[in-house]
Amino acid sequence: METATKSNKVHIGRKISRIREIRGIKQDYLAIELGVSQQTISKIEQSEDVDDSTLEKIANILGVSAEAIKSFSEEVLIFHIQNMNDNSTAYSYNYQCHYNPLDKVVELYERLLKSEQEKIDLLKNEIKGK
Repeated sequence: METATKSNKVHIGRKISRIREIRGIKQDYLAIELGVSQQTISKIEQSEDVDDSTLEKIANILGVSAEAIKSFSEEVLIFHIQNMNDNSTAYSYNYQCHYNPLDKVVELYERLLKSEQEKIDLLKNEIKGK
């Protein structure tokens, strides 16, 4: 009996994930729009239940209603997308990088350089000790 109730349980997180993928939206973008981390979005998508306020916010970002997520099927999603009254969010997915990738490379290089300098200092101290 227990397995029968599990299989009947609606997994809202998977539905959110599928809709997000169909819309071509990355977890990072959804996280930025919600003001949370990408890991939080991953946890939400792994959850069977999502609280109504969070679901409503996610639905707005994805450009569908919360009800469309709850009763998700590909046909229902396509219907909602095609018949949206406000297309401003339907095609506004324009992911912008909020950091300079070169800054990240420089940051990594500086950390590696510092690590190598620490190794050199350690070896110098070891040689002096002998």
